[in-house]
Amino acid sequence: MSEERLDFKQMCARFDVTPRTLRHYEYIELLAPEREGRARFYGPREVARMTLILRGRRFGFSLEEIRQWLEIYDKGEGWEAQREVWIEHADRQLEELHARRAELDEIIVELQALRDETAANQ
Repeated sequence: MSEERLDFKQMCARFDVTPRTLRHYEYIELLAPEREGRARFYGPREVARMTLILRGRRFGFSLEEIRQWLEIYDKGEGWEAQREVWIEHADRQLEELHARRAELDEIIVELQALRDETAANQ
């Protein structure tokens, strides 16, 4: 049974990222594809890492936070250590997102009031 391997173009297409983004993730050592000459191939490990990277970015984590989190597993510290760090990061990020939402709610109320006042004075 052969493992799935994606070439560079397939990896970009699968995750809807630009070649520049994919090369950057390799440069900062988030991804380490197999190389055959100039060709790069991404196996299941790299596909899983890319999934985690993009999920982390969507949740607002920095690339450095994501790199450190992935590194825990790579160092052999195991899933337990990785899970604990993930929970700490998630708690911190949730606090920040809640604070940003509260700020946005205030801005929306203020803007709505100013808009309504302006419309009423036409």
